Amino acid sequence: MIKNTELLSMAEAIEYVNKEDSIDIKGFIKKFTKLKPKEAKELKKKLEGLDMMKLRAEQIIKIIDLLPENQEDLNKIVDISLDENETKKILETVKEFK
Repeated sequence: MIKNTELLSMAEAIEYVNKEDSIDIKGFIKKFTKLKPKEAKELKKKLEGLDMMKLRAEQIIKIIDLLPENQEDLNKIVDISLDENETKKILETVKEFK
């Protein structure tokens, strides 16, 4: 039963996996994630704290999942035009968690 809808990164989703299915699902998710759930939550808060009107919640989740390393990667993820200062802030924030 769905109780609410909230966007989660793959790392955060691990916390919501049922114990009976946990081995297969957690193993699958861990193959694609680089952060632990706690780190993903911290990064999410920092990215939201940048107060960028252009950056939507869906894009923040994509950034957390993919951890872009340069401007080109970031532009592919967010699909909006960011100025140089905004790009720099986002990439510096992501770099803290690598």
